[in-house]
Amino acid sequence: MKKLQTVLLILLVTNSALSQKNKKEIYSEILGSWTLVSVENINQDGKKTFPYGTDPRGILFFDEKGNYAIQIYKNERPKIISGDKNKCTPEENALIVQGSNSHFGKFEIDEANKTIIFKIKTASFPNWENEEQKRSFTNNSNELKYVVTNTTQGGKSVTAEVVWKKLQ
Repeated sequence: MKKLQTVLLILLVTNSALSQKNKKEIYSEILGSWTLVSVENINQDGKKTFPYGTDPRGILFFDEKGNYAIQIYKNERPKIISGDKNKCTPEENALIVQGSNSHFGKFEIDEANKTIIFKIKTASFPNWENEEQKRSFTNNSNELKYVVTNTTQGGKSVTAEVVWKKLQ
């Protein structure tokens, strides 16, 4: 009986150590700076659109203290004619708002469910502020891909697949 208890204790400690190792590996793979590759929206009818164009710009940071920041922009955005963002035309304002998305706050990784939990503090889309959003993700080599199920363009009726490439 003592041998069985010892073996079980060793297995428990080993499993716990492996779980901690997996958690550290997942965090170390996620930490750092990422550049945006694509944002593809998928409507309920299956139609796909690119809300930030086919060549979007963006950056994503994850740090070791659990902070993150995201900025996403359409590559082609018109200049403000007046040169003063406080004097934009309604059309210019609409293009600025629709051509960008940013938010920051804290993040956690749920390694069991392969989910990033964004705890959004501040966002360019105010509806997201002080919310938690869970995004299933895959991380293959230097590519991070996650799914947004509550988008800024259609809420829950549109999902988005966002792809990032790790900066070296």
